[in-house]
Amino acid sequence: MTGGFYFKLAVQNIRKNRKIYIPYMLMSIFITAMFYIMRSLTLSKSLRKMEGGTYMGQMLGIGSVIIGIFALVFLFYINSFLMKRRKKEFGLYSILGMEKRHLGKIVFWENFTIGLMSIIGGILLGVLLNKLVFLLLANMLHGDIPLGFEIPVEAIQSTALFFAVVLILIFINAFHQVLTASPIELLHGGNVGEREPKTKILMTIAGFVCLAGGYYLAVTTTNPMAALFILMIAIILVMAGTYLIFTTGSIAVLKGLKKNKKFYYQTKHFVPVSGMIFRMKQNAIGLANIAILSTGVLLMVSTTLSLFADMNHIIDNQFPRDYIVSGQFNADEKDSSQMLANFKTAAEKTGVKTGNLLYYNYFSITTGVLKGDELITSLDRPKGFSKSDSRSVGIVTLEDYNRINHSRKTLEDGQILLYADGKPYKNQELTILGKPFNIKEQLKDFAGSGDQISANIGDTFVVVVKDAAAKQQLTDLREDEIKKTGNSDYDISLDKKAFYAVNAEGTEKQKHAFQNQVSQGLNRFDDNYWMQDRESGRASMIGTYSGLYFIGIFLSLLFMVAMVLIIYYKQISEGYDDRARFEIMQKVGMDDSEIKHSINSQVLMVFFLPLVTAAIHMAFAFPLMKRLLLLLGLDNPPLYMAMTGLCFVIFAVFYAIVYKLTARAYYRIVTA
Repeated sequence: MTGGFYFKLAVQNIRKNRKIYIPYMLMSIFITAMFYIMRSLTLSKSLRKMEGGTYMGQMLGIGSVIIGIFALVFLFYINSFLMKRRKKEFGLYSILGMEKRHLGKIVFWENFTIGLMSIIGGILLGVLLNKLVFLLLANMLHGDIPLGFEIPVEAIQSTALFFAVVLILIFINAFHQVLTASPIELLHGGNVGEREPKTKILMTIAGFVCLAGGYYLAVTTTNPMAALFILMIAIILVMAGTYLIFTTGSIAVLKGLKKNKKFYYQTKHFVPVSGMIFRMKQNAIGLANIAILSTGVLLMVSTTLSLFADMNHIIDNQFPRDYIVSGQFNADEKDSSQMLANFKTAAEKTGVKTGNLLYYNYFSITTGVLKGDELITSLDRPKGFSKSDSRSVGIVTLEDYNRINHSRKTLEDGQILLYADGKPYKNQELTILGKPFNIKEQLKDFAGSGDQISANIGDTFVVVVKDAAAKQQLTDLREDEIKKTGNSDYDISLDKKAFYAVNAEGTEKQKHAFQNQVSQGLNRFDDNYWMQDRESGRASMIGTYSGLYFIGIFLSLLFMVAMVLIIYYKQISEGYDDRARFEIMQKVGMDDSEIKHSINSQVLMVFFLPLVTAAIHMAFAFPLMKRLLLLLGLDNPPLYMAMTGLCFVIFAVFYAIVYKLTARAYYRIVTA
């Protein structure tokens, strides 16, 4: 036999099994195109020249890595399914006299043909769509659209190389399955899993424990600084719990239904329940994958859409004025007058008109632990302390507070005003550094936003003391504490800080000159000051948030297509497996309406569980995601809740459409 024979046989096999190979090939082309687009945009010089384009490119680089990992895992999963469907065919070849090396050649040419077409087709599709996607990103960044058509050669090379490696790994895995199986095993390969699985109590319990642990972390985590790390752990636990519950817990539930004779011995229940029990091991993995992909789609779309929708509000909160100067200092309050004089001099030299000045000095205690009404800041902390239990504290004078908020509040000795950003504080007293204070009033907000003490990244206390003397007393107490411990660790550091923000009116040239003049003036200070301008900050945030939004939509589209493909293959596979069973049912008297009702019951069971599971995952993930979004500046829970609800409704409608289409395809197969 020549190589041409095996190639022709492989092409013939692909054509004969086009119902399962064409969707696989189209999905491969789609993933390849998406990977190429991400790589091309990451390497795009035109994109990086736009304001915010650098940050967008960094986000897209992360997106290409995620797509690459997903492509590897997903294509392996689908190829394993295809091999399972083809094992009987390979078994027949083996019985007819083909050796394992001959079967290997067939598998090679099949994978090579599909892989080559996928790589070439994906790159061509990516090149065609790349300009359209670039225009979309340019519109997000409000940048100028360059003429011409950019095709990065490096993007083509990296895409082709990556998917060539994936192709080789898939072939090795497929050939290994054929090589290690006997002809009899190959003949019965499509029936693997037909033996009734056992109920595994310990694994079921482990699944519920993992799920409960993930939910607990999601609900109880209150510190946004710890939210990202906790999110990773929660995701792993929830994914593990989902797989274990679907593979073992579902079997226990189905066997419980089987024991309920009134429920089980009905035509509409008998067939789907018995069929699900016998194939639940392989069925459950698909259901768990659908549930996890559905949750991933909902999380990404709802979070990124919320960020994008509230982006302008977030930018305004982060940059309350045109120019911001902040930093750490070791001098006394005289720095303020020098800094204000610096602003005045810069404005006079450049012709810029300044206004709406905001400034204050404060010192912060990086980490404290609240125990009752005492804020413990030393190393002698309660057992079980973690940074997720911490409270950041900023000390501001009443003079600064009244100036910032245009108020006339008063304080007596030993009194404070308290703003609690995060968990509410319910006591009337607060002890700081061993000194008790009476809380005269709890503030609803603190206007000094920005760098700032109340930056919405953790549970923060802003303490307003009577005067500079009271603040200096606390500063001295803190310095004494640090000296006593002999520890300069970050956890017990003392930061003296200043914040200045001002608006400026003038031409772009004048504003640029003003910024340079102020920056030069900062060099005269011995302290660590730095300057930010609103437009640069806006550009970077637009680039970051637009990139996150784009990646979220891009990956969601990828996950949805993958989910549809998994459902399609699952229903096609089960349709062929159930065809003989329904033929027997027809012969014993089951009419078409009863068959259709039974099919609908089974398909509904398959579709209902992942969607409900995804909804439960989303409900428990909401508190954690809300905290995590605070790190990105989104402090608008009603908006996030509305976006989550809207996304779920739209996704449920899409899910129902997929259900209708797959149910119809399944019915056509079993009744053919």
